[in-house]
Amino acid sequence: VQLQASGGGLVQAGGSLRLSCTSSGSIDSINEMGWYRQAPGKQRELVATITTGGVTKYGDSVKGRFTVSRDKLKNVVDLQIDSLKPEDTALYYCAAKVLDASEFNYWGQGTQVTVSS
Repeated sequence: VQLQASGGGLVQAGGSLRLSCTSSGSIDSINEMGWYRQAPGKQRELVATITTGGVTKYGDSVKGRFTVSRDKLKNVVDLQIDSLKPEDTALYYCAAKVLDASEFNYWGQGTQVTVSS
């Protein structure tokens, strides 16, 4: 499984961004996809995940502002980010979990989101 993330950039606080993650390879083995982020000096944290059945989960810090969606036909998972805050600045990673995995075991290269105050 290969994952390609895109859509990051520099935006002012209060603005919006849409990140996309395109999967390729053995995509039929993917059970769940998601987004994580890591800011400098901090641990990687959950942003949002979505299963093949459409069940979503969000990190507490992004609930109500971020929306994850999945287009199975296009093998794309999007992350709509609204009401951006400076503390959302981080490298955002796309991840995938295959059917027999207990953790996310495929990762994209990351896309940078920078929010200015």
